[in-house]
Amino acid sequence: MPIELSLVIPAYNEAARLPPFLTTVKAYLPRALGERYEVIVVDDGSDDALEAALRPITAAWPQFTLLRHAHNRGKGAAVCTGVLAACGQLVLVADADGATPVEEEGKLRRAIMGGALLAVGSRYLRAEGQARTRLWYRDACGALFARAARLLLALPVRDTQCGFKMFRRDVGRHLVGLCREQGYLLDVELLLWAQRFGYETAEIPISWQEVPGSKVRLVRDGWRLLHGLWRLRRAFRAGRPVVRPLPAAHSVGSLGASR
Repeated sequence: MPIELSLVIPAYNEAARLPPFLTTVKAYLPRALGERYEVIVVDDGSDDALEAALRPITAAWPQFTLLRHAHNRGKGAAVCTGVLAACGQLVLVADADGATPVEEEGKLRRAIMGGALLAVGSRYLRAEGQARTRLWYRDACGALFARAARLLLALPVRDTQCGFKMFRRDVGRHLVGLCREQGYLLDVELLLWAQRFGYETAEIPISWQEVPGSKVRLVRDGWRLLHGLWRLRRAFRAGRPVVRPLPAAHSVGSLGASR
């Protein structure tokens, strides 16, 4: 039976936040896709007994796979590992905290079915029924970074860092195979490559609720991310190696049909 959707979750020391999210995933995906899905968690060198915390949920779950990095390499590296291991026609990358309900994947899936090659969840676009909760100072810092990314890199996406993105598997493998960023800036580099090749990207408003325990430290990581934007700007203006885009998009068949 072909796998229609692969859910990839990068995780580092998420023994507290990931189990509740996986519980909702385990309840939702069989309703939406029957057995035609897989869940891949990439443990990025955790030292908080993550595997033991997941065992009660995943022990009798044949669609679940846990991959491990021997040491912490960064969120971007974990995303790349998961995407390259995915077998689904579509790949959804979601943060381990479950800030975005897994049910929101349907919005991204419809965008892909409508012709987009990438669908990016957005906390900044507004839509009826969208719920969004975030601490004001984190919201302000996130908005500042988003504005800097748009100004420095001319990206059309307002929310580059939202951890809820979907793409065709071949598109995802192509893009992560080009990326060099190992950390949080993978999202930006991936979108830069997509823009370079003219891959249609849809930005979709989604519901999002901040979950305590973020690994992003606003001061230290914030300055590193802003410096990284300048580094990416210089690199892409100087010209990355010439590579070929993917062939024309092919149909993803009946993806999205529920049982």
